[in-house]
Amino acid sequence: MKISPLAGKPAPMALLVDVPKLVSAYYTNIPDPEVVEQRVAFGTSGHRGSSFDSSFNEAHVLAISQAICTYRSKHGINGPLFVGADTHALSVSACASAVEVLAANGVDIMLAEGDEYTPTPAVSHAIINYNRGRSSGLADGIVITPSHNPPEDGGFKYNPPNGGAADTDVTGWIEAAANAFLKGGLKDVKRMPLQKALRLDTTHRYDFLNTYVSELGLVIDMGVIRDAGIHLGVDPLGGAGVHYWQRIGEHYKLNLSVISEEVDPTFRFMALDWDGRIRMDPSSSYAMQRLLGMRDRYDIAFACDTDHDRHGIVTRSVGLMPANHYLAVAIEYLFQHRSQWPQTAGVGKTVVSSQIIDRICARLKRKLVEVPAGFKWFADGLSDGSLGFGGEESAGATFLRLDGSAWTTDKDGLVPGLLAAEITARSGRDPGDAYRLLASEFGDPVATRVEASATPAQKKMLAALSPQKIQSTELAGEKIQSVISKAPGNDAPVGGVRVATAGGWFAARPSGTENIYKIYAESFHGEDHLQRIVKEAQAIVDAALAGASQSQPPPAATK
Repeated sequence: MKISPLAGKPAPMALLVDVPKLVSAYYTNIPDPEVVEQRVAFGTSGHRGSSFDSSFNEAHVLAISQAICTYRSKHGINGPLFVGADTHALSVSACASAVEVLAANGVDIMLAEGDEYTPTPAVSHAIINYNRGRSSGLADGIVITPSHNPPEDGGFKYNPPNGGAADTDVTGWIEAAANAFLKGGLKDVKRMPLQKALRLDTTHRYDFLNTYVSELGLVIDMGVIRDAGIHLGVDPLGGAGVHYWQRIGEHYKLNLSVISEEVDPTFRFMALDWDGRIRMDPSSSYAMQRLLGMRDRYDIAFACDTDHDRHGIVTRSVGLMPANHYLAVAIEYLFQHRSQWPQTAGVGKTVVSSQIIDRICARLKRKLVEVPAGFKWFADGLSDGSLGFGGEESAGATFLRLDGSAWTTDKDGLVPGLLAAEITARSGRDPGDAYRLLASEFGDPVATRVEASATPAQKKMLAALSPQKIQSTELAGEKIQSVISKAPGNDAPVGGVRVATAGGWFAARPSGTENIYKIYAESFHGEDHLQRIVKEAQAIVDAALAGASQSQPPPAATK
């Protein structure tokens, strides 16, 4: 990736989103269902877009909301529907639009008390709690968020009764139904005025904040953190958990400092990300400049993205930990300090997460379940306890309660941060130092991700590429041990291929939104070996894609 000269610096005024124009465009720009870019499209985490380019507008939200109501009716889901929204500028408007449709369809809606911003994990937690022990009248949920995306974006996600993000069968059905409503001019969408909807007996208020906070002691050993007296620093990055952290500190009597509780839809307080854009990504050292500048003030510090489903761990020893490093530390710690977890509980990871996790699982004698990208693949395993932990390389994770029952089945950015505090309090060393010990035992892999241009035809071929198309027998001087196009853990297509040797691997998969493909790579033999893997990976993929379009030149990778 080409790093912008503005990366890590404060955003100039010229880059701040014009919020009134953005919100106006939400209501006035009408998407054209004949234009692919303006249709409803569910990726790994819901439908996302911007009102400026007619990819996230009132029409989209009305159509998706009606599609969800139809889906619920079709599948007998008739319990309450929990609704949460983050601090992006379009989230409040989108929430209002959704309520107008949900209420008109007779849905029992659970909205946050005081219209409090609501993190993704708080919605998942509410669904799990409500459905515990039930076999009928099950609850589900909607989270209105584009995650860590820039301020001009909006997002809309559906969580079925298992509490996690909906899988592709569900989102595919909702997407098709929503686009049919768009094409029909929304004439089959039921809707009522917002004020009338809010007065209905079917519209309720739910205390997401205090319910979630009061039960954190069921998943994290808050006592050991409190008794150690370690100083915690938290940056909510202006996100949905902005008011949760102070309440957590007060409730559990922790020495916890919240760096800022500022909420500003322009997110002008953020340092610019690698590409010179505002992006609330807690795993990016560029975006995390504010907290990194204060790291020596705290024993452990952490941040979460806008909907608080991703984490960034900042330690005195190493600064911002790479996401894969912290996942490895969390797994190694949890499976040695959660005595009530089932012995059969395994570890879930995506196929592009670090293979140091594989080595840790082997030593722990825990089953490793590898799945494609997307946290939805972990939901059922976390729900039934067959997975103790689920994590992905993009800094998303969650895990079971202390007693081995489900906590959340969607990503939870708050509990990994608090787990870092528990690790520090109990062991006397921060997770950065803990990773150094793991690296001395298992090796210290280096990793990267690069992008290469690709035509739509090449992307389609890559998504369907079979292992038999990979003709190479060696990668960076080592014998290729495996080539997969389906995830070992659930046999689901990974949307590309992963090629592995004893000392490294690469995975190639197409982007869902741009004419590029991505190469993920890791080496246990150092940076020079990693660069060999990347160079040879592109050659291997280019050769496999040669039949997609003979007239297209081979794509050129950019770091």
